[in-house]
Amino acid sequence: MIKPAVRVPCSIWRSDSASQTMTAGKRAIPEETAIAFTFNTASYAVMMATPQDLEDFAVGFALTEGIVASSDAIDTVEIVEEDTGIELRVWLKAKDAAEFLGRRRKIAGPTGCGLCGVESLNEAMRPPPAVGQGQVLTPDEIMTAVASLAAHQELNRETRAVHAAGFWEPARGLIAVREDVGRHNALDKLAGACVRGGGNAAHGIVVLTSRVSIEMIQKSAMIGAPLVVAVSAPTALAVRMAEACGMTLAAIARKDGFEVFTHPHRIAGASKSDVA
Repeated sequence: MIKPAVRVPCSIWRSDSASQTMTAGKRAIPEETAIAFTFNTASYAVMMATPQDLEDFAVGFALTEGIVASSDAIDTVEIVEEDTGIELRVWLKAKDAAEFLGRRRKIAGPTGCGLCGVESLNEAMRPPPAVGQGQVLTPDEIMTAVASLAAHQELNRETRAVHAAGFWEPARGLIAVREDVGRHNALDKLAGACVRGGGNAAHGIVVLTSRVSIEMIQKSAMIGAPLVVAVSAPTALAVRMAEACGMTLAAIARKDGFEVFTHPHRIAGASKSDVA
């Protein structure tokens, strides 16, 4: 299997108060590979992604894109390495395959990898399902969840070039972390890891190292996450989508705090009047 990171030669320039130097060195950088998804031989999408945790990726992608309603619909996943990339062959059970292929025949043209399998503005703006009540967590718990992520970002520590998505529960701490060059891919992998490991996104926090766009809210809602915390800022559309589906969205999480954009009732001490 293709390695998730490679070391490449580079020239390193450094400057300090005494001198300027150029030396030969090496740098670990993340691999980026074409990953093709097929469902019962029907091509669906091609994503550029980091080639690790691929079974999690297949299961999570199928869930967050609404291809299946439950991981129980998936029979097997085959990982097939080819000269030009990797194919994830997802085999759905007979009833689910028939439903998927029936929907697939209605798609007019080829898919793109910006919004996979999406052929219209209505599909791109699809409202996600409403999330459940979840738990009320303290600001300290949210800060603990954010702080716990860095120590488990092994690939980013090596390359400084990938995103991470993690799931944290008050009783168990950080349950899973997945990394990828694509922020959507990292979240899909996390969704797959949680489902395959028996986790329940309704019981904790999805933590993201990236900015929060509409797709990140849609994908989080598809796995029932009531609380999403990100270290970067959300887009305006992501805030509106989180508001609509009942999700608490906190972002710009730093060592000294965070900002809450929607549904603050899940954070102890916050109120609606605190949200701009």
